[in-house]
Amino acid sequence: MTLLDDILSFNQKFVEQEQYKEYVTSKFPDKRLVILTCMDTRLVELVHKATNTKNGDVKIVKNAGAVIAHPFDSIMQSLLVGVYELQADEVIVIGHYDCGASGLNSEKVLEDMMSRGIEKQTIETLIHSGVDLHKWLHGFGDVKDNVVNSVNMIKHHPLMAADIPVHGLLINPETGKLDLVINGY
Repeated sequence: MTLLDDILSFNQKFVEQEQYKEYVTSKFPDKRLVILTCMDTRLVELVHKATNTKNGDVKIVKNAGAVIAHPFDSIMQSLLVGVYELQADEVIVIGHYDCGASGLNSEKVLEDMMSRGIEKQTIETLIHSGVDLHKWLHGFGDVKDNVVNSVNMIKHHPLMAADIPVHGLLINPETGKLDLVINGY
């Protein structure tokens, strides 16, 4: 049985037993908050527990490193939708210590891609056509600086309302302890 088969089998029982009922909520975040955080597996439940939030309280946007790579990327779009369409009044960026995106080496990622079957010619074609794969696949050095950069990108975005507080935190993925980086008030 494949992982997908396991998921679908479990889901069938989940729905039949109406286990979904405890998660029913609206699309609007009860705490009127959007959180941008990392996709790290250690944070899946820990961010909710450490911030005293539960299903329905917040909008969660996740990617590798809680990075906003471009002011008009899908991450920024999601944050703007959270504020303007889903009634969030605050944004928190939560980075974490021991982040895999810090120090990410683009050369190694490209080598890993080729070892999994991506042709070197494909990579070279993308590079020669103007796609800067090394910049795109590059991580960041310092997790605190990364949080500051993401907060600043949000706070100073030309489409973000000036009255939206944007906070920056770092979470310890082992203990859940939150360290304040930027108080957006």
